[in-house]
Amino acid sequence: MIRNITILGYSQAKPGDELYQSTFEVAKALAEAGYNIVNGGGPGVMKAASEGAKAGGGKAIGVYFSPKGMINYEGRDSSNPIDEEVMMPNYVERTLKLLELGDIYIVFNGGTGTISEFGMAWGLARLYFGHHKPLILYGAFWHDILETIAKEMLLRDEELKVYRIVTTPQETLIAVRELAEK
Repeated sequence: MIRNITILGYSQAKPGDELYQSTFEVAKALAEAGYNIVNGGGPGVMKAASEGAKAGGGKAIGVYFSPKGMINYEGRDSSNPIDEEVMMPNYVERTLKLLELGDIYIVFNGGTGTISEFGMAWGLARLYFGHHKPLILYGAFWHDILETIAKEMLLRDEELKVYRIVTTPQETLIAVRELAEK
């Protein structure tokens, strides 16, 4: 049963950006459909996901850690309106908790943090193939990235069967509903 959807993406997205707005709309549609939204509790896509969840009448869960000595990590954004906070001791355990809590993962555009989260989600999907948690990639740009990876990297067939690419909030909701029926 799918209850929690983990949303991953760029921490530097700003209100008014297309990425921020898309994340908000996706989270709102999912919350209206009864799903909880899990995110990293920080700014950008994470904040947009929580705001969308709240606008859709849903619940937002933030999983974060407080960095010590890290100059390039945003940590908890106090303006991110999460309902439930989950504090973890470090980045790796935070990522694992984000993946543990989510029944489905939706990955938006992002930087190296998003790439690492995507890599772990994709790797777990391959390891648990057939019993894996669904992976949804938001944005047409994913086609080019994954075509290049498939061409240049040494992948197994199942690694290309564990994700679905969507480009609109409506497609996302349809994909989640279809995956929930499996």
